[in-house]
Amino acid sequence: VQLQASGGGVVQAGGSLRLSCAASGRTFSRNAMGWFRQAPGKERECVASISWRGGSIYYEDSVKGRFTISRDNAKSTVYLQMDSLKPEDTAVYYCAAGGALYGGAYSSSGEYNYWGRGTLVTVSS
Repeated sequence: VQLQASGGGVVQAGGSLRLSCAASGRTFSRNAMGWFRQAPGKERECVASISWRGGSIYYEDSVKGRFTISRDNAKSTVYLQMDSLKPEDTAVYYCAAGGALYGGAYSSSGEYNYWGRGTLVTVSS
């Protein structure tokens, strides 16, 4: 079982990036999915999450209106579109899948049992 995040890179402030997280080994179409980030010296935080059907979505306050989470269950992939990026968005971004079936848009890392390797996003000023 593997979650593979991709799409990170270096971008100037105000730019955009699209992160993707593909699942292999099993499907997570019935699991909540989340994107977390961890900046140097800071705790990991949930920036966005989406329920198993996509009907419920959570955004951390600082990314509301700038980030958009979506999922394509047929492709076992979840996306994070990041627009109007700011230097404070610089972090390693992780995708995660919830442990319970038919999960909601959880923001707590404790609800997620499966984690991918991170992808680094660097926003220059």
